[in-house]
Amino acid sequence: MNYDAVTNKLIILFVMEKMEMPLTENSIIEICSVKNNWINYMDCLDLLYQLSEAKLIYKTECKEGEMRYNLTFEGRDCLSYFYKKVPAELRDEITEYSKANRLSIKQSQEYYANYTDADDGSYLVTLRIYESLISSPLFEIQIKAPTRQSAEEACKKWRQSAPNFYEYIYENLVSTD
Repeated sequence: MNYDAVTNKLIILFVMEKMEMPLTENSIIEICSVKNNWINYMDCLDLLYQLSEAKLIYKTECKEGEMRYNLTFEGRDCLSYFYKKVPAELRDEITEYSKANRLSIKQSQEYYANYTDADDGSYLVTLRIYESLISSPLFEIQIKAPTRQSAEEACKKWRQSAPNFYEYIYENLVSTD
């Protein structure tokens, strides 16, 4: 789809509003350019910079140097005045995409899993949970896996099971009295 620069900026603002969470640059580009082809990749990068310069969005550092974008009050206000410049069909498409993908995008941004080689031939698996706009992990655990396959499997499972692990550990270890 080919829209003018103003409409493309409004598309980004609309996506950010509908996702209801801070988004990484990669998430915004994936949503707007890769998965949906609403905005050209290079234009999307430039528009993020322009929106930030205009103070319609702001960046905060979250984890390991990763930046997340969020709407400013001015950005929300601008969108409320001009959202009809985004075609109604596209607004509906963005709304549906947001509803269908919000959880998986949140998981990809907040649940970190990686593994490294250990000196003994095993693999050290690091699993973390980050909370939006907080740079240090909310939760972190490291485990040893005997094989690369088991390390990869643990990383894959983490994205689905992280909330349950955290809830169980928190309820059983942290006193709330």
